Formats: sequence, C-alpha cells, structure tokens
Amino acid sequence: MFGQLGDAGRDDPVDACVQNLAMLREEGFGRLWMSQMPYEPDLLTVLAVAVREVPDIEVATGVVPIQNQHPMQMAQRALTVSLVSHGRLILGLGMTHQAVTEGMWGIPWDKPVRRLNEFLDGLLPLLAGQAADATGQILTTRGALMIPGAPRPDVYVAALGPQLLKIAGRRTAGTCTWMTGPKTLAGHVAPTLRQAAADAGRSETAVRVVAALPVCVTDDVDAARRQAAEQFKMYGVLPSYRAMLDREGYAGPEDAAIIGDEATVWDRLSELKAAGVDEYVAATFDPTPEGRARTRAALRSVDA
Repeated sequence: MFGQLGDAGRDDPVDACVQNLAMLREEGFGRLWMSQMPYEPDLLTVLAVAVREVPDIEVATGVVPIQNQHPMQMAQRALTVSLVSHGRLILGLGMTHQAVTEGMWGIPWDKPVRRLNEFLDGLLPLLAGQAADATGQILTTRGALMIPGAPRPDVYVAALGPQLLKIAGRRTAGTCTWMTGPKTLAGHVAPTLRQAAADAGRSETAVRVVAALPVCVTDDVDAARRQAAEQFKMYGVLPSYRAMLDREGYAGPEDAAIIGDEATVWDRLSELKAAGVDEYVAATFDPTPEGRARTRAALRSVDA
C-alpha cells in the first residue's frame, strides 16, 4: 500500500501514520510505501516512531529526494530506522523536480546522472557497514559510521529515463515508478533495468520493478475518473511523469489510474504482472472510508 503524511489532514501525522500502519498490518498487508513531500514532516523520523509501535510489517520510502541530502546524513538516518525496525526498512531514493530543487532549495538540478552515481558512491558503502572514500565533482563522502547492529536496507531508485534505470540496474535493488503504465513498464522500464543488471554481471532477478499507481474499486467509474483527474492533475504537467503518460498514450493521470469493479481491477493487476512488475503499490483515492476499504479488500483477495 502507498501512503502520504499529508493524508492525516489536521490530525497529528505521526499518530495517523502509526494508526494506518497498524490497520494495514491487521488487514494482512506486508509493506507500506510512503512519500516525502518537501513541505511535510521528516518521513524517516515518522517511520522510526511507527515501526517502533507496530511490529511485523515493513515500511519503505517512496521516495526520499537526494538533492538536499548528503550521503552520510542519509545513511545515518536510514540505518537508524533500520536499527529501530530490526531491518524492516526499504530505502527508496529519487530526484525531486526542478521546481523544488532550484525554486525551493537553490540547488542546481543539472547533471542528475553524475549526482546519483556520486550519491551512491558515498551511500552504499556506509549502508553496508564500510567506510566511504568517494571524491566527486558534486558530492564527496569520506569516513565511516558507528551504528552497530543496524541491518543494511535495500536501496531502490525512482528511475524513469534510461540512464537512471541503468544505474538502478547496476547498483541497487531495483526501481520504483509512479504514473507509469503497463506498455512502458514492459517495453522500457523492466528490460532496461534487467539488461543493466546483466551487463554488470548481476542476475536479472537481482533487481525488482516496483510500480505504484492510483486504484479505486468502484461501480461509478466516471466519478472516480473525475476524482483522479483532479487529485493527480499535477502529474499531468510535471515533465518526467508527462513523458511516461505520453509514452503510454494516456491523456492524463486518470487514464493511468486503475478504476473499476473488482474483476476489472484484478485484470489490470494481472496486466502489470505480465509487464514485469514484481510489486504493485496501491494508492487508494476513493474519498470515502467505505470506498477505500472496498479497494483494500479487493487487493487482499488478488492472490486468492
């Protein structure tokens, strides 16, 4: 399942995250992916509290931006959550958008391939309990951390373009996508990722494709499409997601959303599996608690 700290509305986002995680565990879900928006509380701090309170379910960041982080700081935070959770953290990383990077943080948005490689040069040894000694043009990381007993979290990269997908395939556990449909997953994302892994001497099964898409199990398809078009409209204009929608032939995010009755949703999920997706992350968006509960019930019954 997918969640956002902003879903809490006016409630305490920490308490809301704990309650949501506990509910999903009781319903039988195995993992909660959560996004980090630039205006929200720090996600890794909130997840440290949540996993301390709620056992037997994993958490994943989908994703934490890297541009305003140093690799050593990221490793410190991730290993701390991994220590608290006894290894129940997946660390999803990504590049946030130019409007945020340059407009809010004043950090150049250029050279994303070099930035990601240099970030991983510093981060990956530290997560593995080793010293980092990486001198780069953008980022330099030297030194070691002392966080004994912290399991190494798997690292995923939010990658859509071919160069970042190749980095993910060569160096990480895989990629996590958003607003990317089955044709693009099957013809672009999965083969690029797995070929990069093979070229690096890794097994193609060493990397995974995690695909997140909005979903709503409903009998009122038109209303749900209108809701999706409004709620996710910014993804129709952000360049990286617009490119994925165009590649798929979608007019807007409402076409990417999985909408329909139980049978329709199960068919769409089967299509994703056939496209090479290893894990589907469901972002429910029905405005009513009853509607979201129906969607979660349908998702729980997929394997049945």
